[in-house]
Amino acid sequence: MRLGHALSTCIMKRAILLIVIPLILAGSVYFLNHYWIHRYDALVTRQANIYHLDPDLVWSIVYEETYFSPWKTGKDSEIGLMQVTPAVGRDWAAETGMRELERQMATDPHNLLRDPERNLQIGCWYLEKIYGAFRDLRDPEVRMISAYNAGPSRAAEWSRTPPGDPPLSGDEFVKRIDIPSTRAYVTSIMTRYRKLKQARGQAN
Repeated sequence: MRLGHALSTCIMKRAILLIVIPLILAGSVYFLNHYWIHRYDALVTRQANIYHLDPDLVWSIVYEETYFSPWKTGKDSEIGLMQVTPAVGRDWAAETGMRELERQMATDPHNLLRDPERNLQIGCWYLEKIYGAFRDLRDPEVRMISAYNAGPSRAAEWSRTPPGDPPLSGDEFVKRIDIPSTRAYVTSIMTRYRKLKQARGQAN
């Protein structure tokens, strides 16, 4: 009887462990992931506010671009969290008028653009610059995001309507995007952005 009881207890303990350990692991993965995607929130908010952008939208762009991995380099030399190109970095440095920043961007853009805060600063500066071209149209966010991915001239072309016609809605604009990767990029970011707003009770 004692042997049977001991065996039963041992089996029960193993069963409990088989249930508890996966739960602990799942909880650890969740919290690690939560930390990973939110560890730059303060920087995102600060730079987004400086450049009059919605921090949730900037966060959604960073999520799509690099999943918050500041060391990433793209196939076209895009660098850091927001995949800023050296050319955009040089434009930003020239606009600051600070010789040291211009020198750094000319000689060692990778080192400067891998710094998370600097990268967010330049990425937000560029987004604000793009946004200026579309701010008076309907749903300017989708146009800005497409321009960030495919270039302002393409976004302007997709946005164009015949004289006298009303501006395209955001959905109509997205249907005009004839680069599948850019259409998927814009759709993914806007879906994530809207979910964030809904979670905060600020449905957009």
